[in-house]
Amino acid sequence: MEKTAGVRLLVETEKKMKSLVIALLVVTVNGRAAELPPLAKPGEGALLSAGLIYPVEGRATPQCHASTIVQTTKGTLVAAWFAGTGEKHRDVGIRVARLVNGKWTIPVEVADGSEGEVKEFPCWNPVLFQPRKGPLMLFYKVGPSPSRWWGMLMTSTDGGKTWGNRRKLGKNDKVGHLLGPVKNKPVQLADGAILCPTSTEHKGWRVHFEITRDLGKTWSVIGPINDGKEFGAIQPSVLFHKNGALQIMCRSQQKVVTQSWSKDGGKTWSKMTASPLPNPNAGTDAVTLKDGRQLIVYNHTTRGIIFPSGRNMLNVAISTDGKSWKPVLILERAPGEYSYPAVIQTRDGKVHITYTWQRKTVKHAVLDPAKL
Repeated sequence: MEKTAGVRLLVETEKKMKSLVIALLVVTVNGRAAELPPLAKPGEGALLSAGLIYPVEGRATPQCHASTIVQTTKGTLVAAWFAGTGEKHRDVGIRVARLVNGKWTIPVEVADGSEGEVKEFPCWNPVLFQPRKGPLMLFYKVGPSPSRWWGMLMTSTDGGKTWGNRRKLGKNDKVGHLLGPVKNKPVQLADGAILCPTSTEHKGWRVHFEITRDLGKTWSVIGPINDGKEFGAIQPSVLFHKNGALQIMCRSQQKVVTQSWSKDGGKTWSKMTASPLPNPNAGTDAVTLKDGRQLIVYNHTTRGIIFPSGRNMLNVAISTDGKSWKPVLILERAPGEYSYPAVIQTRDGKVHITYTWQRKTVKHAVLDPAKL
C-alpha cells in the first residue's frame, strides 16, 4: 500500500508540474489570455536562419555578453560584444566580427580597457551605429562597474575592418560621465542629430538621452526622465510612430517592460508607465519596421524557480500602435541564458537579431517580418 501510494503521489506531482509548465505558456497580454507560439525552427515560418557567430568549442574567451549589430553603408553586417574571463574581470574587452560571403569572420579584439589609468578596467556594452554620413561608430563603456563606468567612442572608415580615433565622451552636470547609447542603438533624427537612448545606475536606475550633432565631438543631455523610484528603468530603445511620436521601451526592476512617449521629437517625455509585456530584469531591444509595425525582442518571463523563467526564454512580439503587443515567435526556450538582444532591419527588409547564447557565444538569427 505504501509503495502504491508513493507511485500515485509521484504521478500526481508530475501532472501538476506539467500543468504549471503549460500554464506558463498561457500568458496575459493586454488584459487578455494569450497563448505563446511554439519554439521556432530555423528554415520554417518567419525564422529564416539561426546560428552561432563563433563555435563554443575552442572559443577564445570563456564568456561573452551584450552584443550589437549594424549594417554599414556598403551593406556589410558587423557585430560586436564584450568578452573575457567573465563580466567585471579586467581582461574583458570588445570584440568585433563581420559577415563576409555568408560567414562570420574570426572575432578580433578592438578595445581592452587600457585607458592610461593606474590599472586596467573591464569593457562593457558596445553599441554599433552607422550614421547617414560619416564613419561607422562603436560606442562602449569602461570602468569597474555600471555605476562607475564612462563612455568611449572609436570609429572605422573601412566598414569595421580597422578602428581608430578612440576618445572619451566627457562629462555632463546632469548625469556625470557621458555614456553614449548604454545598450541599444541610437537613432538619427530628420535634422541629422544622433539621439542616443541611455541610462545611469549611480542614483537609482534612470533613463536619459544624449544628443550629438557633430558625430560625437559635442553633446547635450535630455533628462533623466524618471526618478528611479516608481520605476527603476534602464537600457531604452527608441521607436518611431506614424503620427510623429517617439516611444521608448525599457528594462526595469518592476517585472515589466516600461515605456515613455514624446510628442516633440524627444525634447520632453511622458511619465514612465508599464507596458503589457513582462520583464525579468533583463535587456530588450526594439525596432520600427519599414511597414510601420513595431517589433521587440525580449524575455517573456519574470524571475522565478519554475521553468521557463528569467532569461531562459527569448521572444519576439509585434505591435501596430506600441500599446498592444502580440507574441509571435520564440527564439529560445531551454535551461540556460538567452539574453541581451540587439535587433535591426536591413535594407533588404530582413530583420537581424543577435543575442547572448549561454554567455558562451553570440547567436545570429534572421527573420522575414512579412511572415510575422
